Amino acid sequence: MKKDIILIDGGVGTSLWEKADDKVPVWRYNIENPEIVLELHKEMANAGAKYVLANTFGANRLAMHGTDYTVPQIVTRAMELAHEALDGRDVKISLAMGPLTGLLKPFGPIAPEECYDIYKEMAEAGITGKPDAVYIQTFLDLEMAKIAARAVRDTDPDIPLMISLTFTKSSPKKGPRTMMGNSVPDIIEGLRPFDPIAIGLNCSSGPEDALPIIETFSRLSDIPLVFKPNAGKPMMEGGSEIDFDEFAKEVVKAADYPGVKYIGGCCGANAGYIAALRDRLAE
Repeated sequence: MKKDIILIDGGVGTSLWEKADDKVPVWRYNIENPEIVLELHKEMANAGAKYVLANTFGANRLAMHGTDYTVPQIVTRAMELAHEALDGRDVKISLAMGPLTGLLKPFGPIAPEECYDIYKEMAEAGITGKPDAVYIQTFLDLEMAKIAARAVRDTDPDIPLMISLTFTKSSPKKGPRTMMGNSVPDIIEGLRPFDPIAIGLNCSSGPEDALPIIETFSRLSDIPLVFKPNAGKPMMEGGSEIDFDEFAKEVVKAADYPGVKYIGGCCGANAGYIAALRDRLAE
């Protein structure tokens, strides 16, 4: 594998929707359709992923409001499925934690204390399930990501932690920014106190637009980097507008940037994209 790059899996949510007839919030599949969750984890491992994300990304109490499900029920089952699918394989399991559907005050209705309680509940349920790492990902707001990271660290001070944000397009004057205006230097310094094993970018856009952003991280960060861009624009019927080889050919360029250690895919990237990326990295 090129430069000791560690391959991460692809887009869990879009890959599950590709498999499912009922397009419901994907955390529900842990209870209602566990077979496709097991199948996806196995496919990602077979494709060469060394980190596979449990199906917990959006499993928080805000998302479950009005349902009969609880966070401990969904997250615990997700961890059980990941362990079952990957038993006996040299593959690590990450608890995945995504952003909330609302914004923090004063831009939205969520108080920081409520946000912390939501992520603390996820972290406690997930870490009880013995993941190898926690991956906080797809955050638009550095402050919300920091609250999630604090909840993880308060639950387990030592568990390996990866954190990545998603970006709007860069401007020539301001450089890369998240939707909430966070810059790459903001993110590096803001996340440093949580001692992450990697920081960087996921989702955002296709690899062509995302590569300049991870290059900026590479120039400025002394923390290892994770790069997990979308496979172009995902399609409702599954897959993406970019084919396997085109995706892999672009994403593998990040392996040449100093500091980049973890590479994978996000929305639209099913196991076929990860296998193509594995093959490109091996060349």
